[in-house]
Order: sequence, then structure tokens, then C-alpha cells
Amino acid sequence: MGFLVTTLIFVVIGFIASLCTRICFNQGPSKNLLHLTLVNTATTCCWMMWAIVYLAQMKPLIVPILSEE
Repeated sequence: MGFLVTTLIFVVIGFIASLCTRICFNQGPSKNLLHLTLVNTATTCCWMMWAIVYLAQMKPLIVPILSEE
């Protein structure tokens, strides 16, 4: 449940950031495309980082067992 809710939060934040970029930085078609690409890439990268950390905690790595020689 937490994964889905937080994913939806990231989608909403990305959508709001894209709208703000369209409204605040309206400088022409090529600049708008660059700004939207950067905003969407940043949102996706932040979500991926969060998802990797979140999912890594679900099944953590087992501590290696040292051999007693």
C-alpha cells in the first residue's frame, strides 16, 4: 500500500512541476521541451531512488557468516 501511495504522490508532484514549468518558463517550443524533459527526468530519478531504497528494505541482504579457521 505504501509503495502505491508514494508512487502516486511522485506522479502528482511531477505533474504539478510540469505545469509550473509550462507557466513560469514559457520561452518557446524548444526551451519548453527541454524544461519538461528535465523536470520529468528529475522526478523519475527521484522516484527510482526512493523505490530502490524502499524495496531494498523489504528483503535486506544477509550478513555474511565468517568461517572460523
